[in-house]
Amino acid sequence: MPSARLEPDATAFYAAQSDFSDPNDLAPLYADLPKDPAQLARTARDLMIHRLEGELFGHVIPQDRLHNDAETRYLDDILRIIVDRGAGPLTRRRAVRDRFVGVCRDFALLHCSFLRHAGVSSRLRSGFADYFGPDGFHVDHVVTEYWDSERGWLLADAELADPMVTGTWKVDFDPMDVPRDRFLVAGKAWQAIRAGEADPKTFGLHPPQEGPMYGEFFVAGSIRLDLAALNKVETLLWDIWDIWGTEPDSDEKMTDTVRELYDQAALVASDDVPFDAARKLFTQNDGLRTPRTVLSLAPFNGPSEVTLR
Repeated sequence: MPSARLEPDATAFYAAQSDFSDPNDLAPLYADLPKDPAQLARTARDLMIHRLEGELFGHVIPQDRLHNDAETRYLDDILRIIVDRGAGPLTRRRAVRDRFVGVCRDFALLHCSFLRHAGVSSRLRSGFADYFGPDGFHVDHVVTEYWDSERGWLLADAELADPMVTGTWKVDFDPMDVPRDRFLVAGKAWQAIRAGEADPKTFGLHPPQEGPMYGEFFVAGSIRLDLAALNKVETLLWDIWDIWGTEPDSDEKMTDTVRELYDQAALVASDDVPFDAARKLFTQNDGLRTPRTVLSLAPFNGPSEVTLR
């Protein structure tokens, strides 16, 4: 099999830590980490619990952790919470009661930070997985994408790195090589919807009968997050920015102008991302670029303006 090749600029960019993934003064904790991407995924998994996994792990998550842990934007702060709750190297599997209580973005960010420390080019991808919800529904999700020298970019889901979790969801694929038709990056989902090949009601945080967070507007927001992550701005999933009124909060508020913007954005928020195009679109488009101050629509704590580092 011929070796894959990543352009030097992209290799260096994605192998370096971002402001969000950098362990900063806690980098010495990484000294004894393994180098293998799969082992790093399992290490990340064993330090965290998803805030919807309390019942699965037989654990009642304290309310303050349920509400506040996943509001932690930066990896060094996540690490501080982890080590404050339990001593020992990061390779030590934490008791469930001592874990960071996060969401998919946090598993992916920690895995990505480990990979970058090991010199592996990696990035977060925002999109939709078909393996967490009812048949035919694609659930809002974030995974890691890492560079393999033989096969190119591969999708990895660190949240699935525990066999108990994969068994619960009846996952029938390697979590370190998630099939591209099981996790659709946001741009690919958008293009399918725009081509009439997919129903927008089958994409979102939950199915339509469970609330309003689904549909075309939701996929557009995921494109915004994916483009930011491709530029190593790995915000919280509920951080929004709307400088030019381009982030509608319902399908009824979608306009042709907004759709045209996301048609353009989706061209680089797909499986095979042109590095220069992704950088240019993000850095030169005020309607898409993440501003210094964002509006955080925290699920439990309510909205607030947050100035990023």
